[in-house]
Amino acid sequence: MLVLEKVTVRLGGIPILREVNIEIAKASTVALIGANGAGKTTTLRTIMGLTKMTGRIGFDGGDLTVVAPSRRPILGIGYAAEDRRLFSGFTVEENIKMPGQVARFSSDELQRRLARVYGILPELREMAGRPAGAVSGGQGKMVALGRALMIGSKLIMLDEPFQGLAPALARRYADALRKLRETDRNITLIITESNPELLKNFAERTLVIDRGVLRATRQAALA
Repeated sequence: MLVLEKVTVRLGGIPILREVNIEIAKASTVALIGANGAGKTTTLRTIMGLTKMTGRIGFDGGDLTVVAPSRRPILGIGYAAEDRRLFSGFTVEENIKMPGQVARFSSDELQRRLARVYGILPELREMAGRPAGAVSGGQGKMVALGRALMIGSKLIMLDEPFQGLAPALARRYADALRKLRETDRNITLIITESNPELLKNFAERTLVIDRGVLRATRQAALA
């Protein structure tokens, strides 16, 4: 479903990713674990086409490296960056709908996907008319997840989604991910995290990255 072959990224001549090889199956939930600066965020950004790289990335049977970054979400890839990147002057619902509008979904498709987002994250319906700039940091991560769900029909990538969340909100976020998995068993999830304990009972597979090198993989038995 997603294949990285000898993917290398350098920033200012310094290697950030070093010949990373990853193969991720359809409908799997994968945790990408590593310390700060290990290369987790760069891996996701590279899949989205936001870095200069060498190597190859295959997605859903095609060559992703020849697809412009602006076109990659349209292939069904949703991405929630660590810093959320919400448009503060827009409402919560406008932020959620934006990827679908950029992809030129029909009105019916836009509403169908919005209903899917609200079904998984009903609290976003309650915040729909609120300016995105007025939500808390934790609520903003929920909005970013909803926006990724709007476009991510095949693959959703979440960068450090639990970082900075209060325990109650972290549990709610995890519940939403479980509901997503139950609702759509064909979707693939990649979640980065510094603390492996947070995902040990959720991810089916753990990839460990250290200083830009994929050093080990672990297969997890879910509780």
